[in-house]
Amino acid sequence: MFQPMRRRYRAFASTFAISTLAISVVALSALASPVLAAGRTITAVMHSDLRILDPIFTSAYISRDHGYMIYDTLLATDSNFKIQPQMADWKISDDKLTYTFTLRDGLKWHDGTPVTAEDCVASLKRWAAVDSMGQQMMLFTASIEATDPKTITLKLKEPYALVLDSIGKPSSRVAFMMPKRLAETPVDKQIPEQIGSGPFKFVQAEFQPGVKSVYVKNTDYVPRKEPVSWTAGGKIVKVDRVEWITMPDAQTALNALQSGDIDFMEIPAIEMLPTIEADKELKLEILNKFGFQTGARMNFLHPPFDNVKVRRAALMAVNQKDVLDALIGNPKYYKTCAAVFICDTPFATEIGGESLAKGGDIAAAKKALAESGYDGTPVVLMAPGDVLTLKAQPIVVAQQLREAGFKVDLQATDWQTVVSRRASQKPPKEGGWNMFITNWVSADVSNPISNIAVGGQGKKGGWFGWAEDAKVEQLKDAFVRAASFDDQKKIAAEIQKETYDQVLYVPLGQYQAPSAWRKSISGVIDGPATPVFWNMSKSE
Repeated sequence: MFQPMRRRYRAFASTFAISTLAISVVALSALASPVLAAGRTITAVMHSDLRILDPIFTSAYISRDHGYMIYDTLLATDSNFKIQPQMADWKISDDKLTYTFTLRDGLKWHDGTPVTAEDCVASLKRWAAVDSMGQQMMLFTASIEATDPKTITLKLKEPYALVLDSIGKPSSRVAFMMPKRLAETPVDKQIPEQIGSGPFKFVQAEFQPGVKSVYVKNTDYVPRKEPVSWTAGGKIVKVDRVEWITMPDAQTALNALQSGDIDFMEIPAIEMLPTIEADKELKLEILNKFGFQTGARMNFLHPPFDNVKVRRAALMAVNQKDVLDALIGNPKYYKTCAAVFICDTPFATEIGGESLAKGGDIAAAKKALAESGYDGTPVVLMAPGDVLTLKAQPIVVAQQLREAGFKVDLQATDWQTVVSRRASQKPPKEGGWNMFITNWVSADVSNPISNIAVGGQGKKGGWFGWAEDAKVEQLKDAFVRAASFDDQKKIAAEIQKETYDQVLYVPLGQYQAPSAWRKSISGVIDGPATPVFWNMSKSE
């Protein structure tokens, strides 16, 4: 089955060639801009174009990466998974009900105004309204207040052990701090300005969506004195500028990397790795050692996936190996895995995911679909063609669904359109959707609280797709109240079973994605929220 799918994937992907070439030509012309000569500049090709600038509005990783450039966090996670102070230190009362955070000295917003506790309170509330860990934390929270200009006081109704882990988590959505006037923007609207207190400033005047994003060193930023470690420690900026150049065509980006026109390439195509390894001027390394999970999300609001029997038939049709072969191709860099909370982790289990573990079952899927009452409603599946790690999955999954008897409307688009469109609750005929596929940093989905795909909150606070499942929410509440780790493992298994029974989310497998850069670049940091551009140096 794989070879025909590979041919279909290549045929579909070729429809993006003309637009990709045009974008690449514009990007290369941007590289020639005289502006780049001003100071020492690192030029990078990221995994995606940047269009949505609000890292709280969306869980897209490119927006998270943008967030780390210009915003900072109260707390951060180091390479030992330990929460560390970043913008603030903290104290916990003896009864575990009061957390007091004290802002460190020297914190200023990019517009020159001081960072205050009121700013941070507003930022925490906006973040917690949409983030799964933040939402869970708020269920235990009595109040969050600014008790003086530098002090944030969080009071709990009852002890909750994940307060620090929630506020200091390293990846999407991150609890970024922003001025109160921006943090008070409703969560369903994007903030109007990019003003943070982080190590870089965003250059709005040079922002060209689809072409480039520009950041300059924040000379007022005061790094912490501790050594850098993941998102914690001293964020010391050692260059003048960072430019993200959009190059959807991987070969064009590799050529630019080899010629020295760019310095850093976040995700080269797997088939290009031997070429990179053979180039003495380039370095290849896996920065996110924990890898990624790719998976499919259905829309629970509209037919056909408002019917659980139809969702179950779709689950049966999925073959992870076909997806991963088309996406990665080299088994060295991928793993089939039915564990919703990531294989080889404490909460890993295959319960409920037996059909995925066996490689799918088209015959069973056909039978289940025939018995489900499916009436031939087309499945609108969004297929972004501009992100290397998201091109293949929709094409392969669409074919698997068709073989099971579904009608599939595979709609070619770009990733930033997917990021915007998936927030729409309108019916597919009015610009909505039925399914999209995304990737997660494995660390983001390795437990039931951080994994937003296993939520059941529906239209009010739920992740895109808006699954409504009271049982899974009750199980998550039991998970955070569990008296022992063994109890948590049992509850996590029940959550996974419910996830598969209701098909809240369909894991499509796990993979790793090396990054490449010129050897003139040093100080590249690893971690689950990479790449970050502080600590990087560039030699002449």
